[in-house]
Parts: sequence; structure tokens; C-alpha cells
Amino acid sequence: MMNTPLTLIQKLERAEKYFSRKQVISRTGEKIHRLTYKDVGKRTRALSSGLARLGVQKGDRVATLAWNHHRHLEAYFAVPCMGAVLHMANFRLSAEHLVYILNHAEDKVLLIDDSIVPIVEQIQDQLETVEAYVVMTDAKELPETTLSPVYSYEDIVMKGDPNYQYEDQFDENQPAAMCYTSATTGKPKGVVYTHRGLVLHSMALGLSDTLGLSESDVLMPVVPMFHVNAWGLPFACTWFGTTQVLPGPMFTPKLLAELIESEKVTLTAGVPTIWLGLMNEFEQNEYDTSTLRGIVCGGSAAPRGLIRAFESKYNIPFLHAYGLTETTPVVTAARLKSYQMDLPEEERLDIRSKQGIVVPGLEVKVINDSGEVKPDGQEMGELLVRGPWIANEYYKDERSKDAFRDGWLHTGDIATIDTEGNIKLVDRTKDLVKSGGEWISSVDLENFLMAHEGVFEAAVIAVPHPKWVERPVGCVVLKADYKNSVTREELLTYLGTQFPKWWIPDDIVFLDEIPKTSVGKFLKRSLREQLKDHLVEKA
Repeated sequence: MMNTPLTLIQKLERAEKYFSRKQVISRTGEKIHRLTYKDVGKRTRALSSGLARLGVQKGDRVATLAWNHHRHLEAYFAVPCMGAVLHMANFRLSAEHLVYILNHAEDKVLLIDDSIVPIVEQIQDQLETVEAYVVMTDAKELPETTLSPVYSYEDIVMKGDPNYQYEDQFDENQPAAMCYTSATTGKPKGVVYTHRGLVLHSMALGLSDTLGLSESDVLMPVVPMFHVNAWGLPFACTWFGTTQVLPGPMFTPKLLAELIESEKVTLTAGVPTIWLGLMNEFEQNEYDTSTLRGIVCGGSAAPRGLIRAFESKYNIPFLHAYGLTETTPVVTAARLKSYQMDLPEEERLDIRSKQGIVVPGLEVKVINDSGEVKPDGQEMGELLVRGPWIANEYYKDERSKDAFRDGWLHTGDIATIDTEGNIKLVDRTKDLVKSGGEWISSVDLENFLMAHEGVFEAAVIAVPHPKWVERPVGCVVLKADYKNSVTREELLTYLGTQFPKWWIPDDIVFLDEIPKTSVGKFLKRSLREQLKDHLVEKA
């Protein structure tokens, strides 16, 4: 067989050659841009040549601090295809963590949305390696800024070479991109993705039993492009010629619903909190969602009630998937097997509310102190993963030895596996409630709480207890119409219909909002700090 390298250059060239008329629809503030892949290709090459003029060389890191739009997509290819490394930086991190990741990655150039310039201005004196700032904006003039030296993205593209040529051959194991974990504890950890890993991951996204992504799709990635490569979707879409709808900055559930209707979106992807908001919008206003063949949900476990509501009420298939920053990210997808299609509805929902089976190309196993767990769907253990798009270490980080051992990534996720190979996440190791020596799954409690008709969001945390060491406490946000009618006692009784008595939270705390991480997951660390003395005070 020929030994030809797998690189992102092949993806861009295929889009330019075979899908030159297909569109990238990009919202930037109030403006909608409609570019073809031919346009994107020329702008991408011009950006590469412009970055080369700024002194970017092979192996240099170029960071983006940007929303989901066409300029960010162009950087996704312009930087890696010229041999540099794209660092998709999460601008929602704390100033301390943002400074840390930009310095740790040793970023040479920052590509920044105009709305994010003030964030960077506040930390510029602490940045040790940045030599240039490039502002991405629709405006003809750059905003007034203290950043220096500062350049206009559009000016660089306009003056660049739209026919800039990339190397014919380079090592597929060369770094292409990097992301940092969102760090709910400790400093963020960097993960570097190779060209080969990104290409193989894209292939997996195109498989029918994974996402089945294809040229005929219109995909809207709501997951941020700074969060694990937007789950690899921009890379795969460009390669496959998929129409992309990029929702841009400061979107709302209403705006997402309008884009689904107006652009005839077939597939969209995001975390559960996004879909909870969209469900609320659908309940208040009518939209034509007939083109939508699927919602892809990852980042954290989706409530069973959310899956049921989208499918039964709106006839929108809901695909549960699982992955991590360290896994590029897709590891599992919850698809029914052919002989499971005729099972009763509740049994089908049982299967599809799990995280699913491992996608082709990867291996998983679940272990505990006794070894590999029984595939009975009951015994719990830590989930381990390995494969060609799974990281083998963190970038310049001594914590690698804790997570990468014996050829496996130890995910820190507690899971079960059933006889069909379906993985079900029970909890993160740090979120698991250990009461009287027994494990209680906060995920199961949360999902059942969010199936209650009056509950909008729910998070369950472990709170110190003088006798049992830890006990669960439920934190609940009620829907607006139920704020005066749903009580603590009602929810505790409701939980008692599903779980043993010792699983039932010792209290329900009603909140106006559950704090979230920079990528939309529940920030349980904040809740634990807020409620650390809650049970003691009540006693």
C-alpha cells in the first residue's frame, strides 16, 4: 500500500476542488456572510501567506480567541496547513487561566475578535511570547486599542496571496492544533492534536453509526470552536463539503431556532444546557424544524426527559455522544442496533440515554480495584480509552503520568458497561457522592429531576456529613410557570419513586441559576463551596 500522509491540506484542497459552490454561512454580530468553499479556500491561503509575512514559521503556535464564524474557520486551516499549530484558546476562562494557557503554549500571534479585544488588553502585560495581535472585525477601521503591534485580519487577507501553495508532503504526525481543558480543578491541561489524528477523527464522524455527516447535510455547530475543535466538526464538514452554519457571537435560543428554520439545518451539536434553552424556546414559539435530522448532545450526560421531549413532542432525533478534550473528542455514540429497533419505547430510550458504544477505531474498558468490571450495566469503574486519535500525554505537563498509564487514557469518568457494550456515565470521580462507603450517582439523580415537568435545570452535589461523610443535595432551577407551585417535598417524593431511600438527597435547594463552566457544563465546584456547610447548618 502507498504510504501517503494524512493532513489537513487534503481536506482544504478537496473542498476547493469538488465543493467550490457549497456555502459557509457565517453570522458576525448582526451581519450574515455567505461564502463558498472556493472563497474560503482563497481567503485561507491568503491568511497563511499573511501570517508568514508576520514571521509565523513551522511549529509556531498561533492562538485564536474567537466565536464560531468564517474567519475562525479560515484559521482552522490556514495555520496548520502552513506547518504551524493552531491554539484555540477559551476566552471565557478566568484571566489567571487565560494568561497561563497563552504563556504555556508560547503563542506567537493572537487572532482576536473585536469584541474580545478588551479581555486581551487587560492581560497583555503578562503575555510573554506574543509578538503580534490580529483583530477580526467587520468594521473598516480597527477599534481603538492599547494592543501593539496590532493588525487588521481583513487587511492581511486582502494583501495576502490567494494562491499560496502548501508543502506537498509533510509528516502526518506533526502537530496541527491544540486545546486546553476548561480546568474545573487546578490549571488547564494542554492537548496537542496531530494532522493524522484529526483526519482519522473526521472519518469517524462520517460513519453512519456515528454522526453520518455528509455533503448533503447543513450543520450548525453550537459547541464553541474553542472547545475541542468544535468537536472536530469544522474539519470534517470542510472535507466532506457539508454546508456550515456558524452562529457567531452572543447567540440566544431564539437566534438558534431562527437559523435552524431559515437555513434548513439538518444537524446541530452542543451541550445539554444549549438544548434545554432551545426546548424552552420551542415551547414558547413555533418554528419549522422539519429539516432537522438530529441534535448531537455531548459535554455531559443529557437528561432522559430532554431526549424524550425532543423526539416525542417535536419529532427531532436526539443523538447522545461522549468525548473529552484528550480524545479529539468523539469516543462513543448512542445508536440502536438493528435488532433493537422494535423494542418498546421505554427500552429504546434506556439504551439511547446512555453514552453508547465505542466508535470504530477506538477501544474502551471499565476497571475498578478488582480489575475489569462485569458487563452487567451495574458494576461501576473508571472508563479507559485508547486509539489513534486519543492523546498520549499532556503538553509539557507532569500530570501526564496520572492520566496516561499502560497505554490507556484514564478518563476520570465513572461508568458502567452492559452486555451490548453500551457505556453509561455514572459520574466524574470528583463529583461522585460517597455516602457511608457506597457510591451514589449524581448524574442519575440529575437526569430524573430534570424529567420533572416543573424543573428547568438540576445539579446534585456531595456535601460533608458528620455521620455518612458525604450526602447528596439537589440544586434546582424551576421553570418560570412552576416557581410558586413545586415544593421541596414534592421533588423528594418524586425521587423516591425511582431511587432507594439512601440515594435520596438530604435537601433540595432552589436557585435562580446554576453556575456553569466556560463551555456550559454545571460548575459543581462553585456549588460545593457555596453549600459546604449547608447540612450542618440545617441540623
